[in-house]
Amino acid sequence: MPSTPKDAAAIILLRHHTDPKNPEVFLIKRSEKLAFLGGYHAFPGGQFDATDAEVPVANCPDPATRVAISCAARELFEETEVLVARGGATLTAGQRVSLLDDLQSGRMSWPTLLKHYELQLDAADFTFVGRWLTPPFSARRFDTWFFLVNCPAKQDPRVSEDGELVSGKWIAAGDARASWERSEIIAVPPVLHALQSLAAGTEDTETLVARFLASPNAAGEPVRRIEFRPNYICFPVRTPTKPPATHTNCYLIYTSEELLIVDPGSPYEDEQQALAQCIDDLIAEGRTVKEIVLTHLHPDHVGGVNALRAHLGEGLSVAAHRLTAEPLAGSVRVDRFVADEEVIELAGAPRISLQALHTPGHARGHLCFHDERTGTLLSGDNIVGLGSVLIDPPEGNMREYLQSLARMRGLPDLSVIFGGHGPAIANPYAKIDEYALHRLDREQKILQAIRDGARTPADIVAHAYTDVSPKAHALAERAVLAHLEKLVADGLLSQTPDGETHTSSTNN
Repeated sequence: MPSTPKDAAAIILLRHHTDPKNPEVFLIKRSEKLAFLGGYHAFPGGQFDATDAEVPVANCPDPATRVAISCAARELFEETEVLVARGGATLTAGQRVSLLDDLQSGRMSWPTLLKHYELQLDAADFTFVGRWLTPPFSARRFDTWFFLVNCPAKQDPRVSEDGELVSGKWIAAGDARASWERSEIIAVPPVLHALQSLAAGTEDTETLVARFLASPNAAGEPVRRIEFRPNYICFPVRTPTKPPATHTNCYLIYTSEELLIVDPGSPYEDEQQALAQCIDDLIAEGRTVKEIVLTHLHPDHVGGVNALRAHLGEGLSVAAHRLTAEPLAGSVRVDRFVADEEVIELAGAPRISLQALHTPGHARGHLCFHDERTGTLLSGDNIVGLGSVLIDPPEGNMREYLQSLARMRGLPDLSVIFGGHGPAIANPYAKIDEYALHRLDREQKILQAIRDGARTPADIVAHAYTDVSPKAHALAERAVLAHLEKLVADGLLSQTPDGETHTSSTNN
């Protein structure tokens, strides 16, 4: 089941003295080290704190809204040093820094700080513009309240670059949206919607708020069509995949003329219909479907192929690597083989050229697709936006997997990875390094477990996977087999005929 969303709030901070036809908004960039949306551009905000409910908010009869405003004001103060509170105008910049230190050090709680300095939150300073739910494909989900706030006079936001944020800047909303359209930044749907709404002008507050709330997603309807990058739609579909994932990402890559479909994986009729409707909408705008492409053979990536082909026409081509096509014979018809380094060109604008990369490891016929122009990599299940990747012999091969990670690491100017599960990855090289180091670290723990006397995969898991839930030990045993095969191939282990493993004498 998808994770339960946690309550959160965010502030869309505006400079009130700028051109209302192109207002400036304070945009932050999250640290690439963060596990959740690392490297994304966003607005200041965060999760509700237990003390947020203790803060009174003037002109706000609704208890839930009071808590959201309190959270939003606190998070804005913690992340940018901007204090939106009546009575705060008399504080100097130095005093605000001192108050922030009191809050962050724990010397004062948020309610105590406001009361001690006679500061009052007022709902009139916070304009509600929607609540957005994180899509269910993410392991961490939030129900986020968004508020428009004019930056108080004589307060200039700044972020500390030694924490969760690496930068913050004022930027015209239209310019920020244009930066996204040039594939220069990554942002989640509510941020992109906010930038688009603001870029249309802020002269009339009532019209502006209506523009924000016009999206059904601003009222909590889950986002299905997620465009982290222009012309790359991520459409998560529910599949019988392995936890923590609950969905598999189908990608719809489009130009003005053509559409490429990657991994329509759901076997469930309602999910197939939702995906088909999205594809029909793109076709109705004047596009034709070029073909369906498969990254690999696992059921959660191919489960919807036949239904989609029946919907779009049996003449629709399905393409995959030969080592994917052969095991699928009899269940999914693959019409053509995709070779390593083959380039798939989409007609129309913008120019999209995807180079196929044969990257075995998770599966023998696994393909990734690289768009060099924008630095985009579709990684299939070699790298995913949540959890780790199972390498399960005989289809999986640990040695080949590490070689494939190294090949992806060598691609120039990567700016985003679209994985088979979870959100887009905006810190590509750091994520690839993390995956490789995780595998090598696990390998050392497995070797140590064998030196300590472990002989069976179950024994090795008990010693080397102490950080893994017992519920996942069966899968961990499969990963151990993959590691053992690699260690034998590397000459670090010798294997006896009865299947027991021992460290090689040259490495004892």
